[in-house]
Amino acid sequence: MWKNSIADEIARENSTRHFSSLLSVTQNDEDVETTTSIEQEKVEEQVLKLYKIDNEPVLMRSRHVAFLKKSLANMPEAYESLDCSRPWLCYWSLHALEILGEQLDEKESSKIVKFLSKCQDNDGGFGGGPGQYPHLASTYAAVCALSIIKTQEAYDSINRQGLYKFFQQLRSDDGSFLMHKEGELDIRGVYCAVAVAKLTNLYTPELFKNTEKWITDCQTWEGGFGGCPDMEAHGGYTYCGLASLVLLGKSNLCHLPSLLRWLVNKQTPLEGGFQGRTNKLVDGCYSFWQGASFPLIHAILSNQNKSQDDHWLFDQGALQEYLLICCQHPYGGLLDKPGKSRDVYHTCYALSGLSVSQTSPTALIIGQRNLNSVEPLHPLFNLSLQSVTKATNYFKSLPIPD
Repeated sequence: MWKNSIADEIARENSTRHFSSLLSVTQNDEDVETTTSIEQEKVEEQVLKLYKIDNEPVLMRSRHVAFLKKSLANMPEAYESLDCSRPWLCYWSLHALEILGEQLDEKESSKIVKFLSKCQDNDGGFGGGPGQYPHLASTYAAVCALSIIKTQEAYDSINRQGLYKFFQQLRSDDGSFLMHKEGELDIRGVYCAVAVAKLTNLYTPELFKNTEKWITDCQTWEGGFGGCPDMEAHGGYTYCGLASLVLLGKSNLCHLPSLLRWLVNKQTPLEGGFQGRTNKLVDGCYSFWQGASFPLIHAILSNQNKSQDDHWLFDQGALQEYLLICCQHPYGGLLDKPGKSRDVYHTCYALSGLSVSQTSPTALIIGQRNLNSVEPLHPLFNLSLQSVTKATNYFKSLPIPD
């Protein structure tokens, strides 16, 4: 009954929520004011003002493309703190451009390949910049960026033998992975390792022995996944946990009912976007981190021969409204929420969430389809379908190192 009511609601293609109906779902703090309730009230006021204007939601594609291309060429001083995340800056910009249907020319792509090669450690793995220690997160970002470029130069720049040894060095006996040598351990490491291993044909059962058990220990009483066993459920960690189980072929070990209950309750009723944790504010980046779990759940339920409709089990239209009405900067780029600054991180994951929300089995695109539709992505990797297909086809003919 509950599932059918959601399906009926989200199946109304091109529908928009009426401003008057949103007033009924504003926060009720039950006369107990907290720091969070004060901030929530401010967000709701800003969002309601934007929805009240009743502008047609239109994706400002050309402005976003200009912002992203400028970011690839010259980053402002505000990004100085991300000097150890430079492969991420490449990935965020390249992926967002690809979602928008934009590809760099061969000369620009080759420059990025050469730069990322300088970030690669001689013994395997990629660091956050030239000369920096290799790290699983920056390795994932670099391999994804090279997969987006799709050239033989990009593929061949990856030292697969060194990469496999790098994974072996970071693996723990319980199946978990350190983020870097003698570094922190959390569920991001598992996801980065298995996603890159699958993309580059480095996956072996030995490398991921016991990993599925460690992941399931990270699922919390709420239903989402924490960064480690006994930690709080979080949207990014939940995506990493669920996607990793699917990639490992062990999705049956996830407690799906509690996960689904937790996920649907992370979509905020007034804003339409997702929050990352219970009792937190909406954030545009969780459009992907939370939203991308729904296609995975859809696939799991379909494989179990359980009844499924043609839409994801969240309000896809409401999410698109939040992203297109509340999160677009007038000069290009997307935001966390109204009042925040634009940046390439939120631009990437907001557009990824937009893609997820549009590409259910029966497409649901609010506004004018020719203006607002974006490229579909592979929810297990957050890459375009073409990028995943070309990379896996290229590397599958190469041997797995000893």
